[in-house]
Amino acid sequence: MPPDRRRRVLTFVAIFFVLGIILIPSFFSSKNVKSVNYSNLLTYAKEQKVVSASINNTSGVLTGQLSDGTNYTTNGPVPVLSDEVTLLRTDNVSVTFANPSSLAGTLLPYLIWILIFGGFMVFLSRQAKGQMNGMMSVGRSKAKQFNQDRPTTTFADVAGYFGVKQEINEVVEFLKTPARYSAMGALIPKGILLVGPPGTGKTMLARAVAGEAGVPFFSVSGSDFMEMFVGVGASRVRDLFSTARKQSPAIVFIDEIDSIGRKRGAGLGGGHDEREQTLNQMLSEMDGFEAAEGVVVIAATNRPDVLDPALLRPGRFDRQIVVPLPDLDERLPILQVHSKNKPLDTNVSLEMVARGTPGMSGADLANLVNESALHAVRRHSTTIAMEDFESARDRVMMGQQRDSMVLRDDERERIAYHESGHALLAYVLDKTDPLHKITIIPRGMALGVTMTLPEEDRYIMSRQHLEDSLCMRMGGRVAELLVYGDLSTGAADDLQRNTELARRMVREWGMSKEIGPMAWGSNNQVFLGEDLMHTRDYSDHTSQIIDDEVERILREQESRAIEVLTLHRRGLEALTRSLLEHETIDGEAAAQLIDEAHGEPVHPAGSRTVSALGLRQGSNSPSEVSTNGKEAPTPVPAAAPTWQPPTLPAV
Repeated sequence: MPPDRRRRVLTFVAIFFVLGIILIPSFFSSKNVKSVNYSNLLTYAKEQKVVSASINNTSGVLTGQLSDGTNYTTNGPVPVLSDEVTLLRTDNVSVTFANPSSLAGTLLPYLIWILIFGGFMVFLSRQAKGQMNGMMSVGRSKAKQFNQDRPTTTFADVAGYFGVKQEINEVVEFLKTPARYSAMGALIPKGILLVGPPGTGKTMLARAVAGEAGVPFFSVSGSDFMEMFVGVGASRVRDLFSTARKQSPAIVFIDEIDSIGRKRGAGLGGGHDEREQTLNQMLSEMDGFEAAEGVVVIAATNRPDVLDPALLRPGRFDRQIVVPLPDLDERLPILQVHSKNKPLDTNVSLEMVARGTPGMSGADLANLVNESALHAVRRHSTTIAMEDFESARDRVMMGQQRDSMVLRDDERERIAYHESGHALLAYVLDKTDPLHKITIIPRGMALGVTMTLPEEDRYIMSRQHLEDSLCMRMGGRVAELLVYGDLSTGAADDLQRNTELARRMVREWGMSKEIGPMAWGSNNQVFLGEDLMHTRDYSDHTSQIIDDEVERILREQESRAIEVLTLHRRGLEALTRSLLEHETIDGEAAAQLIDEAHGEPVHPAGSRTVSALGLRQGSNSPSEVSTNGKEAPTPVPAAAPTWQPPTLPAV
């Protein structure tokens, strides 16, 4: 029971107890007790109206019963006169004497009040002691300890990540059987840092270590070290490692270590804040004069760039294990794990779903399976079908469909032309991702979406691919310009993304003839205090050249988009009419409309579309989603075979 609630209950009990002591005697007292005068009592006795009389020798009080059944009480003389007692007996009254009450009976009411007061004082002292213990324990670690007899996640519950599990399992085996490694002179790693994007399963891997280790496992979050009192963080670090040493070998897991492990001296408030003192203590505990022997630290973060270099050196974190986004071979077992207890329809192919979801993390895949189950429930279906996975992916990638938004006819037409421009360029250009779906139904923050799927998991982007993607993003703006002769705000997101990408092409990737093989741009984070007062490392003249090159790239791709859309104007009109009629068309239908309007196949070797979830028409290549207006997290566009890299001189 919480302390506040317990305090209220005890207070109410004490109040009711006191009221009971005061009021209960009155309930037991007889309601027909009659108070009579002593002389009248003697008269009643002569008239044979008194049945009994009990005389208190100490107080002289007479109590008894009258002949009509009424109880009476009266005050007699003290001491009681013997003649009057004789008279009462002569009148057939049963006379008895009550001895004086004992000392205990006299003191009992006072003892009850003393006990009540004493109990109240004990209650107050315990409350004060609890508060004092809370103040004294503020420096104790909040880590949760997991023992081997407590059931938890195991490596069997973590799908994929075979290399990651192998490295972590090596540490687990070292703790279980240290003799095998000691015989080879191998030393146990002191720290393992799990690095990866959010949702890739770093914390789940740590929970699996807790299930597999067979040694004490302490789990704590980086934020648990921080408190409003100065020095609490360092005290909790000392307490954590002290507890772990007593039970060594042991594993300590620190989640989100970047909350306490950021670079020292980089903030605006000086170098002696609470976070830095906590970090200093952790550095000392991991590899100081008194190193934590037999204690392995596993930490997780998705921001390794902000960690202090002293924390990352060998001897503290000996291994940095990257937990990347899962590839095709890892997405399939992840989907199988999350679909294990769900009723799947016979037409569901998890391999096809895995092919169509590159770039998704484990958390994204779990959410995808859950969304598909929710969609099946909305259909009043007893099983999850392939269409549920398709709708769920649209929901995850493009956002919730906003059926309540009603657009005017002229707005719907403009949006249809805008999305048709994107879709036509996505289909016609050679290096864009294959076209998957077009819709003018508002989803998320976008009024319309053009969706493409990459042919495979892509890790680097070629210049031609970037330029074709830039050109495709220009398609919506250019389509509006060709049809209406003016522009709208619908291309705001496209222009922002294109400008950012073109600037990176010039500044960071050396894809400009005027700039050449040079890169500028600090990767330091402003919130770390490193870039706030930092000046750019290039001249005003170079800045002007960068701006000119960015403008040139964007104008070249705009001109290219105008040329392609003008050539395929009939295809643009056909796509727009179909979108206005059906609101959503798939990539295969769009390709057929464009080819028919063009009079011949645009791609004689085969249509560049996606005919099903994750499968390209005529191919079994893996794919990834990229949406227009809300693009998937893949690198972006560029192009123009007009520029050629300089010829290197012969050696």
